[in-house]
Amino acid sequence: MFNIILGYVGLAIMVVVCNNAFMWRLTQVMSLLLVLPVLKLMSLNMSLSYVNTGFTSGVSSVALVGLSAWLLPLMMSASQSHIKVESFLYQRVFIFCQVVLTGALIVSFLASDLLLFYISFEATLLPTLMLITRWGAQKERYQAGTYFMFYTMAGSLPLLVCLIGQYQLMGSTNMDMEYTNMLSYSYFINLWWLGCILAFLVKLPLYGGHLWLPKAHVEAPIAGSMVLAGVLLKLGGYGMIRVGGVWGAKALMSSELVLGLGLWGVVVMGAICLRQTDMKSLIAYSSVGHMALVVGGILTSSVWGYTGAMLLMIAHGLVSSCLFCLANCWYERSGTRNLMSSRGGALLFPMLGVIWLVMGLMNLALPPSINLFGEMFSMVAIYGWSETTVWLMALGGVLTAGYTLYLFGASQWGRQMDAHKNFYLLTGREYLLMMLHFVPALYLIPGVQMVY
Repeated sequence: MFNIILGYVGLAIMVVVCNNAFMWRLTQVMSLLLVLPVLKLMSLNMSLSYVNTGFTSGVSSVALVGLSAWLLPLMMSASQSHIKVESFLYQRVFIFCQVVLTGALIVSFLASDLLLFYISFEATLLPTLMLITRWGAQKERYQAGTYFMFYTMAGSLPLLVCLIGQYQLMGSTNMDMEYTNMLSYSYFINLWWLGCILAFLVKLPLYGGHLWLPKAHVEAPIAGSMVLAGVLLKLGGYGMIRVGGVWGAKALMSSELVLGLGLWGVVVMGAICLRQTDMKSLIAYSSVGHMALVVGGILTSSVWGYTGAMLLMIAHGLVSSCLFCLANCWYERSGTRNLMSSRGGALLFPMLGVIWLVMGLMNLALPPSINLFGEMFSMVAIYGWSETTVWLMALGGVLTAGYTLYLFGASQWGRQMDAHKNFYLLTGREYLLMMLHFVPALYLIPGVQMVY
């Protein structure tokens, strides 16, 4: 575990001191090599186990560590054409922000001390803000950065208060300690639990605290969109599992409102997606709907719920990141993400159309994708919590299929516009980028049991 963290520290130092001519190649090669110790850690830790060093090597967290490490070289590969017009100084700062952000995410997923987790959780804020406000596409990126800062900081303050209070009452900030002397105060423990998970509900985000996400996705560069959809949203779900789960089922009595709000968000987000005209905005709103099932699975406090939430987070991290890469490929050639101006994509780029179709089908959880297993486990757990929720989940599933087919049909079918006939072909780098998303998602289908 320490060798992984030290590897990212060394990678950040190398970005600062290396020669300009070899900066991109060295960082991509080194970030790919850092995936190897993560894969080794995943193969050695098939059950949740803890060590007394402030870090945990549980496979639930290591799966998200592997996702974070895997997306770093993909983010740099997707950003090359967007950043190559910048000076070498800004290119160096851009890569440094990505490395620091990935390192902070990995520390968050490996931490078993609440203070260390909170510090690394907040450390992800500044690099993400820099990616959005400095390398965003339009002037609205400053407004998106303000929304991102306000929501994240406002949600994190109750967590900080609960952290200080836990240390005063228990004398420790360990996530895995027993809270037996606090469980007798029913109302107090429920308010405490809500204060602890508020930061993670905003980070996911839950419906009602999601307004920052579409703005951040639309204005962020491709690397920012990939890390937001691929890993940062999963940090909220993992925080709920680790922090919210230690209180036990008794503390989850106050989860009815949160779970109901999440299920309502599945339906509302599906309806909102059907009226979007921007590709990235549609994909961003769809992430809110998928993360609502993650919230529902976690709040049922059952094995099926936790398993479904973890599977869905891993699957969504790969599929949603790939969808943003596909939207970016079209945007770099056409200069627009408007669905009404993007007809006939399959005629211009047939192979890209096939990838759009496959990723769209995985996004709507068509069998036998890993998304299906995640959604199925979460839905079974939520149905066991309350049978009446089946209507909301069924309606949400229909709307998910509707907006996924709408996204594919509006962007790929029809006759291409006259202005869209002189595009340059897709490069090998872009095809490799798509395959590095698709192959892991395909590989995980027969190995679902390995995830948990």
